[in-house]
Amino acid sequence: MNPSCNLFLIGPTGAGKTSIGRRLAAHYGLPFLDLDQEIERHCGVDVRCVFEIEGEAGFRQRETALLDALSARVGVLLATGAGAVLDPANRRHLAERGFVLWLDTTVEQQLERLARDIRRPLLAGEDRRGKLEAMAQLRAPLYREIADLRIPGEHEDVAPASERCLALLDQHWQRQQAA
Repeated sequence: MNPSCNLFLIGPTGAGKTSIGRRLAAHYGLPFLDLDQEIERHCGVDVRCVFEIEGEAGFRQRETALLDALSARVGVLLATGAGAVLDPANRRHLAERGFVLWLDTTVEQQLERLARDIRRPLLAGEDRRGKLEAMAQLRAPLYREIADLRIPGEHEDVAPASERCLALLDQHWQRQQAA
C-alpha cells in the first residue's frame, strides 16, 4: 500500500481514465487534472497538432515536463495519457508521489470504445488492432511495475465502473489528507 494524498490514474487508451477520473475526483473532493488536456491548454493546440508539428518525441518531452510539475502538487487526481509510463522519470514520479490506480482493459474493449475516435494520433491509419496489441505488449509491464492497484475493465458503463473503483480504492488506498 502506498499512502498518499494524490491519486494517479494510468492505463491504456480507452480505459476510462478521464471519465472515471472525474467521478473519483468529485467523490474524494480532489481537483481533477487530465495530462493530455493540460498539454493542450499549455500549447494552445490539441494533442494531434502537437504530434504533427513536433512528432512523438516532442510530445513526450512536453508530457514529461508537465507530469513532473502536476504530480508534485498536493491533493490532486491526475489522469495520465496512456503512454506516459514509457519514460522512467514519469514512472518514478508517479510511484513516489501518489497512489497509482491502473485502469486496465482488453484490446477488444479498446476497439469497441474507440471505434469512432479519430483524435488519437497513435491510432491513425490502418490496423488499429495491431497497434493496440503492440502498445499493450510494451506498456502493460510498465503499468504493472508502478501500479498500487489494478482494476480490470469490464463491459460496463462509466457509473458502475466508477462505483467499482471507489469500492476497491476504499479498501486499498490509505489516503492521507493534504497539508
